[in-house]
Amino acid sequence: MTPDLLLPELTARAVRMAHTRTPACPCAATRTLAHRPDATVVRHADTVAKAHPPDSDPAELTLRLAAAARRPDVFLAPLGPTPALLHGRLVTFWPYGTPVDPDDPDAAPWEAAATLLARLHRTPLTGATAGLPVMRGPAKAALAVARLRAAGDTPAAVPVLRAWAALPPWARAEAPLPDAAALCHGDLHLGQLVRLPDGSWRLIDVDDLGVGVPAWDLARPAAWFACGLLPAQEWARFLDAYRAAGGPAVPAGADPWAVLDVPARALTVQTAARMIGRAVGERRPLDEVEQSVVDACARMAALPPGEHHESGK
Repeated sequence: MTPDLLLPELTARAVRMAHTRTPACPCAATRTLAHRPDATVVRHADTVAKAHPPDSDPAELTLRLAAAARRPDVFLAPLGPTPALLHGRLVTFWPYGTPVDPDDPDAAPWEAAATLLARLHRTPLTGATAGLPVMRGPAKAALAVARLRAAGDTPAAVPVLRAWAALPPWARAEAPLPDAAALCHGDLHLGQLVRLPDGSWRLIDVDDLGVGVPAWDLARPAAWFACGLLPAQEWARFLDAYRAAGGPAVPAGADPWAVLDVPARALTVQTAARMIGRAVGERRPLDEVEQSVVDACARMAALPPGEHHESGK
């Protein structure tokens, strides 16, 4: 189905679902929250409809929906147990939650994000989670690198690809995950949190949810801190809250970088690859933030994994 047809039909589905949930719907204007090749998301009143990536597996997505539904204290609960099919795209429905305000970084809910991750990582892997697929974090990083290579030669890509080559195979999605013993989000960032009417926060987006290495879910803020994009006090708030909530990835008293080093490197490479691809597509040089992430990859390439150290610069 072409994107031009997908958006209006998904919008119509969102309207119908909203009216089913709230017959006296105020019918505020429907909003498009995202419209990309890998995801289209629309909102009508208090209902959100999402068209998942074209290659989504229906059985795996159903398992992920069930896992989210079993943890309503962690995830925004889906409005149905199985995805619908809309001209070849899997569609799910959700209640609306207020996203993090990108224009108010001081109000970023780092403690809430960390606490939700700790709860998720402590979820027992029992019969209820049997059959869950592997967390897709490394696969997404590998996809970003593949797209960087396909974008053609660019000098900025050289240190990024060197840093990628230095990572262990599991972090490049070329080998099984080591000690995959926790339920993981797989793509944690502040855009994956929404606030409920009662003021509490929940995680969203189950596309990468699965069994994996919990340190991966802490790796993006760790990478931002190491690149100098996240202030030390905010990183400390996040890490301290995760430990206080009993998160198993970095137990209290242990050196966090012993487990965060490799995932943080992988997320830095993924971020740099996406930034370079965007700059190439827009035919412009890297901006200051993008260059700082590429520079971090250059430093990583000179310091093999395992020789970790806190940076923040």
